[in-house]
Amino acid sequence: MTKTPIPLHAEDLTVFTRALAKQLGPQRPSHLTLMNMIARAAGYQNVQHMRSASAAEMRMATRQDEPPADARLVERTLYQFDEGGRLRQWPAKRAVQNLALWGLWATLPANAVLKEKDINAHLAKEHLFQDAATLRRTMISCGLMSRKTDGTDYVRIEQKPTADAKAVIQVLSMRRRARLLKAPTRDA
Repeated sequence: MTKTPIPLHAEDLTVFTRALAKQLGPQRPSHLTLMNMIARAAGYQNVQHMRSASAAEMRMATRQDEPPADARLVERTLYQFDEGGRLRQWPAKRAVQNLALWGLWATLPANAVLKEKDINAHLAKEHLFQDAATLRRTMISCGLMSRKTDGTDYVRIEQKPTADAKAVIQVLSMRRRARLLKAPTRDA
């Protein structure tokens, strides 16, 4: 008959060792000796080895696999936007264009189906050179937005932005918030 492994997890080795020491009674080994025995039983050389392995696991769990943002590219892209977060002109470089589109992508409503006139009106608020068609088409070709073959029903494609895109989106979000706070209210 085979044995089913029973996992053992102790939240804190010191607390576990003290509880075990009480069970062993007066003839128990020292606290450190008992901790080393437990560590060896768990497959480590000693308690220090166990502690360092645990610390390394925690560091690896919090480490991001994503490379840092390209600050120069982000800066070039942000230069294309005004202080209110609106795209001033269509960038000449393709890499800057793609990153600028991420900034516009973030303004589109998630999981919403928009008609062509609605997407044009939305993009008109976010750029200053009055060419929503170029923005729409390029966003579709870059995989940031989709539409039906008849040219209707535009939808933002949900995906995780790159590190560069996250940096651009973050700065532009702050600029847009500032723009909206400065905008005059209709009630006044």
